[in-house]
Amino acid sequence: MKDSSVLKRLFLLCSLVSLPLMADDLKDILSHNKSLLFEYDLERNELESDKLSKSWINPVMLRYNQNHSTQFPGHTTKTGNYSVSIDQPIFRSGGIYYAIKYADAYRSANRTDIMLKRRQMIGDAVSILFQLKKNKLQQQKMKLQIANDKIDIRQKRDSYNAGLLDSSFLDQAILKKSQDEANLLELQLNLLELKQRFSLLSDKKPEKLKVPKLKLISKKNYRSQNLELKRDTLLAEESEYQKDMTVAKYLPAVSLQGQYTDGDLNPLWASSGIKERYYNYGFSVSMPIDINAYADIESSKVARLRAATQVLDRKKTVNEEYDWIKNSLGILDRKIMLARKDEKVYASLYKLTKNLAKAGEKTSLDVAVMRNSREIRKLDQKIYYIDKQIQLLKLYIRVENVL
Repeated sequence: MKDSSVLKRLFLLCSLVSLPLMADDLKDILSHNKSLLFEYDLERNELESDKLSKSWINPVMLRYNQNHSTQFPGHTTKTGNYSVSIDQPIFRSGGIYYAIKYADAYRSANRTDIMLKRRQMIGDAVSILFQLKKNKLQQQKMKLQIANDKIDIRQKRDSYNAGLLDSSFLDQAILKKSQDEANLLELQLNLLELKQRFSLLSDKKPEKLKVPKLKLISKKNYRSQNLELKRDTLLAEESEYQKDMTVAKYLPAVSLQGQYTDGDLNPLWASSGIKERYYNYGFSVSMPIDINAYADIESSKVARLRAATQVLDRKKTVNEEYDWIKNSLGILDRKIMLARKDEKVYASLYKLTKNLAKAGEKTSLDVAVMRNSREIRKLDQKIYYIDKQIQLLKLYIRVENVL
């Protein structure tokens, strides 16, 4: 039985680790301490649930006592005895059955919640990996933008010196360069913050990990495998059994009593034929009359109704989450399409500007601007793709399995 319990826990731990369609080296992305905390939570849940499922079984009471008496003149009488007794309910109007079912629902609900929290933490770590990659692309984009800003300042300064341009245009170009340089510094600061946040979740080096390639899962699978919905459904089931247990608490119960006693006899009774070793046994039927019974039962019914309503609300939330993310993916696809069109336009302009530069009608600076603008739109496409992956990750961290 012990081996079976160990295997069961190992199986559960393995099921918590995997994140569908992700690179193999990301399944152990969390640090050793973080993983250990979840393992302890899971093992404690199993032990607490086992304890709860057997809570209806009363303990066997072992008792030993020793008495000293000065009743008899001239000496002190010492007597001792021990007893084994039990008072065990065998019928509680269904309460025992509901207690066992309640413990099972409690176990499953807590296990699902632990699984959800672990997957959310893994998702946070993977999200940071995406953001690190996005940050590097944004820095590349900003450096190209700053290069264009410098060219723009140089061209406007020449025009200003030639009296062809008002100073306000040159001021605006200088201000834009300063703003872009400040944005680059912000990105570099954000990069440090992301690395620090990742180090709190994982012992691995982020630059050595590959980000996964996620795809949109079906709405049907998202609903059927959603861990939040599964947890709330189990909590509603737990609340239903809790209500039944509360009702049974105020109904008739049958208990068996038994006691075995072995002890020294009082010298006064030594010749009476009373046994030193004997049994007491019987049964009892009981039913409490409690002034708070009605309120207690009604409160448990309200709790059950609330849990059931929470399930309905969660179903709506799950549908809305999926629709919102799917719509956001559509918008990001359109942004990628626009960036791709712009890239083609800049590629054409770059080719034309190069030819004009060879003919002496354009400068090498004009060629550099077009080349940088084309590269910027290429980077934008990659950035939007990462934004899509981050959105998809919000779905993945909430599901148990993806088919």
